[in-house]
Amino acid sequence: MTEQPRAVVLVEGTSDQVAVETLAERRDVSLVSERVEIVPIGGAHAIARFLAHFRPLGVPLAGLYDAAEEHEFARALGEDLQARGFFACDPDLEGELIRALGADAVEAVAEANGELNAFRTLQKQPAWREQPVEEQLRQPQDPLRAIARRGARSRRRAGAARPRAEPRAQRRPRLSTSDT
Repeated sequence: MTEQPRAVVLVEGTSDQVAVETLAERRDVSLVSERVEIVPIGGAHAIARFLAHFRPLGVPLAGLYDAAEEHEFARALGEDLQARGFFACDPDLEGELIRALGADAVEAVAEANGELNAFRTLQKQPAWREQPVEEQLRQPQDPLRAIARRGARSRRRAGAARPRAEPRAQRRPRLSTSDT
């Protein structure tokens, strides 16, 4: 984005960024034309640093954070986070997506993005065998995060060669097996 954004949404990680950008795309909202930046901060502990960067610019801020990290956001922003445009995901955004879509739909997304075999391997591991599939989908190497990491790597490579592309032009995770 070449001009200053109209608004910035701070999220904890790249999987959160990919999820929000993909949702916007699915709803036919162009974040670029709306001049809204989704910025992964690298974890809740970094919120103060990003606030210090964006507040002097006068850009309206909003954000999503994992429920377990509320204390970090409250320490940086003060009380009543929702009134400030910051909302907790319980337990995290991946969990919210799994709950909203259902485990079968998330597995279909993983399959459409070439991540299902790795997930099936994880499910066979003794520590995960007896866990509900929703918990398996939320573990640190889950398919949603793997898809996001791949998307982030693609964006970094593209960003090194040219300015940020319109989100629709970037490689996006497929949210259903019927997407082409």
